[in-house]
Amino acid sequence: MPESRRATPATSGWRGLLRPKASQVIVALLIGGLAFAITVQINDAGTDDYSGARSEELVELLKSLDVANERLGTQIQDLTETRNGLLSSTRRSERAEKQAKQRADQLAILAGTAGATGSGIELTINDPDEQIDAAALLDAVEELRDAGAEVIAINGVARVVAQTYFLDDDNQIRVGGREVKRPYVIEAIGDPKDLAEAVRFRGGLIDRVANRGGSAFVKEKKKITITALADVKSPEYARPTS
Repeated sequence: MPESRRATPATSGWRGLLRPKASQVIVALLIGGLAFAITVQINDAGTDDYSGARSEELVELLKSLDVANERLGTQIQDLTETRNGLLSSTRRSERAEKQAKQRADQLAILAGTAGATGSGIELTINDPDEQIDAAALLDAVEELRDAGAEVIAINGVARVVAQTYFLDDDNQIRVGGREVKRPYVIEAIGDPKDLAEAVRFRGGLIDRVANRGGSAFVKEKKKITITALADVKSPEYARPTS
């Protein structure tokens, strides 16, 4: 027997676009019912023979038709307002959903659970005498944060977030549980000029590294892509408020 075909993502996407929403179905049914009622009324009026009717009867008939037309006009107006209200509600829901997704994406970047891309700097710290310790590396990160860095990663493997710790371990440095080796390459996404100025000013990071026998240089970049993710630890004591 031939194997059944699975729907491709593209096919599924088209089906999703063609599938009517509940609000659209309701409005279509209401308008369809009203159109059917109008058609029945017109057909009934067209099949009657009024050739033998008196003028008074014809006048009353015209009055009743005017009342019916006015009632139908009111119903059409009500249905139109209902449709517009449903469409407006649908647009508001779509905007709210879009804003919620954007907010979730922003929080994921700040929490280090999603990759990020943007302009920024690449700071390289050479430490031939092995005098740069965890405290000095943390100091460099803090200066970049104060200068507006939004996303930071070290050596492409250690994503730095609020909970990230820096630890000296056997002449190496651990950043959030990841071992980083010399030379240290810090990538930071933010305003390139502000970030570069934060490490270049007199007495700043570059000068402090030089005082320890090392060297540091910074490169402004139009695009930096950070794929390293932070190690997410579940809270042991904290719980959401009810």
